[in-house]
Amino acid sequence: MHDPRVDAVADVLVRYSVDLQPGQLVQIQANVEGAPLVVALYQAILQAGGHPWVDLSIEETEELFYNYATDAQLDFHPDFLKQADEAIEASISVWTDANSKRLTNVDAAKQARRAKAMHPVISRFFERMANKEIRWVGTAFPTNAAAQTAEMSLRDYENFVYGACLVAEPDPIAAWKAVSVKQQRWIDWLSDRHEIHLEGEDTDLRLIYKGRTWENCDGRENFPDGEIFTGPIEDSVEGHIRFTYPACYRGRQVEDVRLWFEKGKVVKATAAKNEAFLLEMLAIDDGARFVGEFAFGTNPGIQAFTGDTLFDEKIGGTVHLALGKGYLETGSKNDSAIHWDMVCDLRQGGRVRVNGETFSENGQLLI
Repeated sequence: MHDPRVDAVADVLVRYSVDLQPGQLVQIQANVEGAPLVVALYQAILQAGGHPWVDLSIEETEELFYNYATDAQLDFHPDFLKQADEAIEASISVWTDANSKRLTNVDAAKQARRAKAMHPVISRFFERMANKEIRWVGTAFPTNAAAQTAEMSLRDYENFVYGACLVAEPDPIAAWKAVSVKQQRWIDWLSDRHEIHLEGEDTDLRLIYKGRTWENCDGRENFPDGEIFTGPIEDSVEGHIRFTYPACYRGRQVEDVRLWFEKGKVVKATAAKNEAFLLEMLAIDDGARFVGEFAFGTNPGIQAFTGDTLFDEKIGGTVHLALGKGYLETGSKNDSAIHWDMVCDLRQGGRVRVNGETFSENGQLLI
């Protein structure tokens, strides 16, 4: 049975998130598990006067690639795809999982090599986004695998996803515009200040963002959304932090991550599970040990950990750091082949001070 909420998501993504204009070339990037949303997007793009291009993958091929690819194949990216990347004016990524653990046992060194090879391509994409040459949004399509990872039934997980997307609202686009207005008030307050101090369980961390820009995440680049973020001064991060939830990246869950910073750089890192993978990613290049993003999660409709960073980094009452590449829009100068978001829950005894004033306590924004 067709779920009308899929059509509602496609409508918001096309008319609001990428704000599609007639005649624009739009890439839909997805795995076959996301086919229902791909079809809905294809129709919505045609109806909006755009030119849809479907870039469809089969999930199993990713595991095969890392199992069998030679160094030459890990380093390869065809020139015609680079040309296509320059021609695309909008891009919609549909993230799905048939098996969320499919990459657990692949060689981390191969993943690191592939990330380095793709770094110039991804950096160019980030640059085009920062220059407003391309509009991009990423979203998730509910699958049994994602529901199992979140420890929900598929029906409950679908209700969770679409509830977070606000598509049950009478006018979902108006609802996201209201989110934008609310978040902008916090950004305006933060923009007049420059120093953040986090305190929580096994956490005491300071950073400076003077001269950097805060971004309002209101459904235009992630869907669902609900965060505000900036790029801290690269050498300003000092102290230590313990991440409440598993840090999910490239098919692995790294549990109980603890990081110690000096002059912005991770000087010590531990994890209770998959620590070797954590250290492999931190060694990928010089920028991997520095923070490219700091953010507050602001979505009150997302309260439980799901194992999907798209949702977990938006949990209202949390903060997250991204190790590695920063967003040019914020003024971040940190560059890396990785961008790894790690979430810290401050809802039980956590506090955030900004220039000495309490901004958040026990996960509640007080401003």
